[in-house]
Amino acid sequence: MSKTGCKALRVGTLDFLKGLNAKLHHTSDFLTAALTVRRGQSFKMRLELSRELSPQDQVMIELSVGDHPLQAKETLMLIPLRHDSEPGRWGASIAHTNDKQCEVDLRTPPNAIVGKYSLTLKIGDDYTYRPEHSHFYLLFNPWCKDDDVYLSDENALGEYVLSDMGYIYVGHSREIIQRPWNFGQFEEGVLEMCMELLDKRRLGHTARRDPVRLSRALSALVNSNDDRGILVGNWSGKYPQGTSPGKWTGSSSILLQYGQSQGPVKYGQCWVFSGVLTTVMRCLGIPARSVTNFNSAHDTDGNLTIDVYINKNGEQLDTMTSDSIWNFHVWNDVWMKRPDLPEGYDGWQALDSTPQEKSNGIFQCGPCPLKAIKQGLVYLVYDTTFLFAEVNADRVLWKVESPGEAVTMVKKQRQVVGKNISTKAVGKDDREDITLLYKFPEGSVQEREAFQKASAICSAAGPSEEPDELQLELGLECVGPVSLGSPVSFSIFLSNLLPRPLTLTLTAAAQLQTYNAKTKATVKSLRQKVTIEAEKCTSVPMKIEAAEYLSELSEVNDNLLLKVTVMAECDDPCFICTEDIIISFQYPPITVDLPATAKLGKQFTGTFTFKNTTGVAMDNCKLLVEGLGLFKLATFDQGNIPVGRIFRSEILCTPYRNGRRKIIAKIMSDQISGITAEGFVTVE
Repeated sequence: MSKTGCKALRVGTLDFLKGLNAKLHHTSDFLTAALTVRRGQSFKMRLELSRELSPQDQVMIELSVGDHPLQAKETLMLIPLRHDSEPGRWGASIAHTNDKQCEVDLRTPPNAIVGKYSLTLKIGDDYTYRPEHSHFYLLFNPWCKDDDVYLSDENALGEYVLSDMGYIYVGHSREIIQRPWNFGQFEEGVLEMCMELLDKRRLGHTARRDPVRLSRALSALVNSNDDRGILVGNWSGKYPQGTSPGKWTGSSSILLQYGQSQGPVKYGQCWVFSGVLTTVMRCLGIPARSVTNFNSAHDTDGNLTIDVYINKNGEQLDTMTSDSIWNFHVWNDVWMKRPDLPEGYDGWQALDSTPQEKSNGIFQCGPCPLKAIKQGLVYLVYDTTFLFAEVNADRVLWKVESPGEAVTMVKKQRQVVGKNISTKAVGKDDREDITLLYKFPEGSVQEREAFQKASAICSAAGPSEEPDELQLELGLECVGPVSLGSPVSFSIFLSNLLPRPLTLTLTAAAQLQTYNAKTKATVKSLRQKVTIEAEKCTSVPMKIEAAEYLSELSEVNDNLLLKVTVMAECDDPCFICTEDIIISFQYPPITVDLPATAKLGKQFTGTFTFKNTTGVAMDNCKLLVEGLGLFKLATFDQGNIPVGRIFRSEILCTPYRNGRRKIIAKIMSDQISGITAEGFVTVE
């Protein structure tokens, strides 16, 4: 008996009221048994007690996070029941009592540590109650005005936090391809994996309050270069004992594989790193999106200039520089306040987990305010110089006569880098161009001022300007869309601007390249003399037969592209003109047949049909399909598919989540990879 004569108070059960809290905290989609709530917002618990609660009862709620909780670091909280806390502090109060039942409101501060919490109840000095399922997950809260990740737009929250499906944009600036990607942040095991990632790595608990520090750490943890993080990068075209980057359809299978193996997953490239980082950030409650920059500069020496070298045949020489311009590069934007910076830099921040260059000795990049990138304020943290160069560096083309000899500057281009910066539109399956968030309009006074400001800070004077006087106009045009397995035809247009004839040496080189501008093979060359009458135009056709490039497919089967570089040289007057064009290939489609609607828990059939019209036999062909809320990633071996062969596969689906669900289908083979399609079904 207690001093008051009452029977000792004991706890029978504790109910986290998961369904109610999940609805109030926008966490209903998480497929986890644990309560998942967001900071800065109270949640409810229901206690079944041995008797009615009295005013004399001393009930303490103990919360802990991490292995060695301490009150001084706020990893251990002792919260008295009925305590009226100050705003923004931990607190617990009785919301309702009914005989032996007591409903409690537990309040969390908007800057609480994000992580896995354990809960214990203590009554007096001699009784402790730990529920059977004693832990819950606390996330960032972009719905809370006092949280640093607060986002006021409800539609944007639906896209950047709650949407588990989307698109990543690839291809090149003239032909942008929409690649479906399943982010899968709510899938079973993903939340647990993200929490384990925080616990196991070099991220202190106090850093988990701060989305700036947390996101910077996660940009390093998504790649494996420094700390055995999630993904191993591989751009070689060969993927031993691992998965080709083009094979992945989403992030959840990567995260779950990482959790099961406790080692880095093989392999990723930029869109895979970005997709996984989007998943982790949305899972933890930080608004995030994958962003693609076309003609993306990789400036290795920080001088805001990308040097490109070609030989006398127009072939690009990769060995003469570590700089490059990728046809596309995918990174992330994350939304947060920046109290560590002067006022005005809140909002979208660029963040990149692809291991390109080290920052403070680690392969990490960002977060960097888009406003700082746009204005050329490269002195602001983090990695603003590198990110500014990615979207706004100058490209300088040099001609190399022969190894060891002097080089000649052919052209300086100010409006090549940073094109069509793209992300998925809010609430629509469309592309949104966000280039103007990153840079002022090309050719505008503001854009050049930003570049000069950045150059002055970087002490990058750059090479002298190219000659102003133009004697020749040079252009390239590809004839129609090119299907893989068909010839490639294009025309070289030359226009003499002088009042006298010109005799030129015309060279052209068609090279197979990966998306990050690494040359794999030269498939066609041209060199001839051309005379153009005064102020006249002429055209020179060039054709690449299918056999000339198909023989190289085994070496380059991810994001196959042809880059054609044309150079026109004249001795009298002495000048050099050059242009280039990127040509991508169209692939035959996968036909996806799905019912328009399906019932939750009721099986239906999906059918996938493909005809090989590529002009090349596809060996070791596989069909991969994934449908969040429908079924896990499945693989169908199709064997060798000769030219003209049709295959058809079926999959049985039993929906376990309602709403509009997406199925992604992808075909891989030894010669060709990344043929992708999607289909939708509404689950009621």
